[in-house]
Amino acid sequence: MPAPEKPFSITIQVNYEDTDAAGVVYYGKYLGYMERARNACLRFHGLPLTQIMKQDKILFVVTEVQLRYYLPARLDDEIEVNLKVQQIKGARVRFLQQVLRGSERLVEGEVDLATVDSRTGRPSRIPEHLKTAFRKHLTELVFPEQ
Repeated sequence: MPAPEKPFSITIQVNYEDTDAAGVVYYGKYLGYMERARNACLRFHGLPLTQIMKQDKILFVVTEVQLRYYLPARLDDEIEVNLKVQQIKGARVRFLQQVLRGSERLVEGEVDLATVDSRTGRPSRIPEHLKTAFRKHLTELVFPEQ
């Protein structure tokens, strides 16, 4: 399947609660922004997490994160949080995610998730309808250098 023209993205306004005393976004907040983008992507495809938990009896758990910070976001900035899917395999999916302010790259990283059975906590294969949604954002490319 060809790579999508543009990754899935959401726009977020940086709030006071996201920043330190200098008005700079706290480094851990970027993980929350990235999670919001992943959840929004599922909702966009008609697959809200509450439905997945009830019908498929699975949960997503983060198994690995690697982030690179380039520039800080600041109070009241409007930022874009993107995602691409790099790999879907068994019970795992790897996301490539970026946080941008206009054309400026602020943060990028890889986030690996696993699906587990909500009743047992054991790994559980990703259901086909979720794979179908993820494949719409599948890419074999990493984010280009800016």
